[in-house]
Amino acid sequence: MDTPSGRPARWLGSPWTRGVAAALAGAVPALTFPAPSWWWLAYVALVPWLLLVRSAPTRRRAALDGWLGGTGFILAVHHWLLPSLHIFILVLALLLGAFWAPWGVLVRVLLGDAPAAGGAARGGPARTRSGEASAAGRLATGARCTAALVLVPSGWLMVELVRSWEYLGGPWGLLGASQWQVPPALRLASVGGVWLVSLLVVAVNTAVAELIARPAARLPAVAGLLVCALAATVAWFWAPVPRITGTVRVAVVQPNRTGTPAARLDRSEALTRSLAGRGVRLVVWGESSLYTDPADHPALAARLAALSRRTGAELLINADSAHAERPGISKSAVLIGPDGPTGDRYAKMRLVPFGEYIPFRSVLGWATRVGKAAPSDRLRGTGEVVMPVAAAGGLRIGPLVCFETAFPDMSRHLARDGARVLVAQSSTSTFQDSWAPAQHASLAALRAAETWRPMVHATLTGISAVYGPRGEQIGERLGTDRSAAAVYDLPLAAGTSPYTRFGDWAVYGAMGALVLAGGYVGLRAFSRRTARARR
Repeated sequence: MDTPSGRPARWLGSPWTRGVAAALAGAVPALTFPAPSWWWLAYVALVPWLLLVRSAPTRRRAALDGWLGGTGFILAVHHWLLPSLHIFILVLALLLGAFWAPWGVLVRVLLGDAPAAGGAARGGPARTRSGEASAAGRLATGARCTAALVLVPSGWLMVELVRSWEYLGGPWGLLGASQWQVPPALRLASVGGVWLVSLLVVAVNTAVAELIARPAARLPAVAGLLVCALAATVAWFWAPVPRITGTVRVAVVQPNRTGTPAARLDRSEALTRSLAGRGVRLVVWGESSLYTDPADHPALAARLAALSRRTGAELLINADSAHAERPGISKSAVLIGPDGPTGDRYAKMRLVPFGEYIPFRSVLGWATRVGKAAPSDRLRGTGEVVMPVAAAGGLRIGPLVCFETAFPDMSRHLARDGARVLVAQSSTSTFQDSWAPAQHASLAALRAAETWRPMVHATLTGISAVYGPRGEQIGERLGTDRSAAAVYDLPLAAGTSPYTRFGDWAVYGAMGALVLAGGYVGLRAFSRRTARARR
């Protein structure tokens, strides 16, 4: 951080103090996500971190500030994993935080003070040329600030993209996801996904940091803020919106903590029976609602089929399915009709690192000795599935299981494959009293807005929630203190959202901007070397 004179604050002279400040600054954006959900803070949450990194005395120090800030961010966003992973969460945070080191260098290059040019720095130019030098300096400052408004957000997006790889932890805590309850941001998500929202949020932070640290950059910074405001306004007034074509009545069954698997089944069964005569067409249970697969247990299948006949609805249950051909279980969404399992099922494809499998177990298997990491690996499904619900006139649903709702591409592919409703089955009972249930439930709003497909987020122990095709909340949320069955009239939408049609164009645009900037810098360096060689 800088003092009003533009020099770094004296207390940041110590590398240890500076390191702590970087980690704390990186942790601030965690407050924008649920449970605090201070979404408005997102537009300035990065400013302390940006100001700190820009004041770094060297690029190496800027990289370290980026790394430590990224570590603080990962720790804060995933702090609820501490009881499960213990000290290993720090190892993971340090590994993932390293992705922000190049971003730190980028911030210092573009937002840091540029060295004085030529003779101006040495006091040599004639007074008659001082005005020209000053004008040239202002022009260069303006160009760097304008570049920063594009490249700093683009660099941030590359960090989000890389760490979103499922084997590195997945896209939990993308900055744009903090705007899940802001209608203009949801409209932007329908155009360019959560990635476009992240770009805009970081651009606003960058412009605010420029206004604070560099008065000479006031014009491009204000222009950048106006462009961001204009982009949100244009999306709100001119972006296409889904056309509602009807409704379907669905229900969520949330048994909450019930003790044994048998008690859970009894409670789920009782809640489902209470839905009889209410016109429900689909009943959704949470993840691992059954510890045995009804396809392998005829008595259980008959019991569930009787529930379907009684309610007039089909049931989407979730079972821990064993496989005879290989050891282990898969988390399987299974559709149950009045005659038993319909044959439509989906096995979870993207597993939670360390929770459901350990990547590179031969190297990282020691995590099981210091925490509650998975003692054995779950089995992965082989592909996404769209299921027709006969009780709802053949309505096609796209199931996802737990962690998979964090991945924008999965819901997008389901929408492209014809799913009219997205259904997520989850269980966050291990983290019942943390921020995790609220943050997980919020992701469904983004997936619904991105795809124009309503989304049902059903859990065992809360928070269960339902969102319409614009990401708007439908009906009540079932909190972690509820054991209930809730009915929702879910609006159905026609059409294809721009994000579903065009995909991750915001990501490709950010990549292109960074490649062009790198090419420009490379060409300039080559030209200078060539000029020196000729002399």
